[in-house]
Amino acid sequence: MPALSLRLGLAAGLAAAVLAALPPSALAHEAHHGDLRVTHPFATPTPPGAPNGAAYLDIGVEGEQPARLIGASSPVSEVVELHDMTMAEDRMVMRQLEAFEIAPGETLTMRPGGGKHLMLINLEAPLAVGQRFPLTLEFAERDSIEVEVWVEEASVGSEAADAHHH
Repeated sequence: MPALSLRLGLAAGLAAAVLAALPPSALAHEAHHGDLRVTHPFATPTPPGAPNGAAYLDIGVEGEQPARLIGASSPVSEVVELHDMTMAEDRMVMRQLEAFEIAPGETLTMRPGGGKHLMLINLEAPLAVGQRFPLTLEFAERDSIEVEVWVEEASVGSEAADAHHH
């Protein structure tokens, strides 16, 4: 028995070491609630003194009914707004939206560099790589979903999130 216990202990220790060596983005994190699937919620770090930040994630609808994200909240910021960034007359324009619509069978993908994202307005403190914080997603005609957001460099988050879909 002692040899078996030793082997199991070594195996568990090795598994823990391998997991600890992986960057946070390599460990898939997601939340399922009914027919909604939220994957890889991440935010990008902010410089000291920056008033706002941004969070990104994917929301998939696996059922027959569309989903409508109407808001979000987090203790790291005063307000969370739904935003979209698009090109207009050769410049990027950001605007606040009332909701993000997600059709059945579709996935809304948020990434740095343009498009839909969640703006974290009036941050309590700068967002630092390695930090984690809760984010509550509010849907019309559905329950809210709370996810844990990981702060990662933009390129790491984008690549890791994209890798979850291939």
